[in-house]
Amino acid sequence: MPHHGTSQRRIAIISDTHGNINQNILNTIKGCDRIIHAGDICGAHILTQLERICTQVTAVTGNNDCASLWPPAETSIVNALPAIVEIELPGGMIAIEHGHMHGAHKPDHASLRASYPQARVIVYGHTHTMLVDDSETPWVINPGAAGETRTGEGASCMILTAVGQGEWDIEKIRFKDEDKAVAYA
Repeated sequence: MPHHGTSQRRIAIISDTHGNINQNILNTIKGCDRIIHAGDICGAHILTQLERICTQVTAVTGNNDCASLWPPAETSIVNALPAIVEIELPGGMIAIEHGHMHGAHKPDHASLRASYPQARVIVYGHTHTMLVDDSETPWVINPGAAGETRTGEGASCMILTAVGQGEWDIEKIRFKDEDKAVAYA
């Protein structure tokens, strides 16, 4: 007998690893149904780490994901990555891109929304700043930086839980950098 109950999907959303994923982030996103990486991956080893913990990994290129910046042996991998991906989930669609084409330092949310009016959520990276702009639909979200580069208050990610046809919830997760000493010259 087919199961027609509510389906729940947990989607890990990360960005801006720049060649390193915080171990706390990896531990947190294990067990998610899908992992989304919103760019500035900076190496195939990052994708391999993600694929070890989840069978569905979706990644887009960031401004630092190009053949000239990745190891020469990884040219075909980086060249195969898309710039934009749209994923259908129960209750709506997620559009993913790095965001740098919508404003260099602070991507314009109105511009992103105009590009993906059919989306329920637009995911971007680039700024390394975690935010959820749910002031209108589509929501515009940025998981912050999941690596060690410009993490601000600590490495961060998000988990989107999509339940059935309507209920979507976004959990913001941050790991404080207690261990890091800050040097002042």
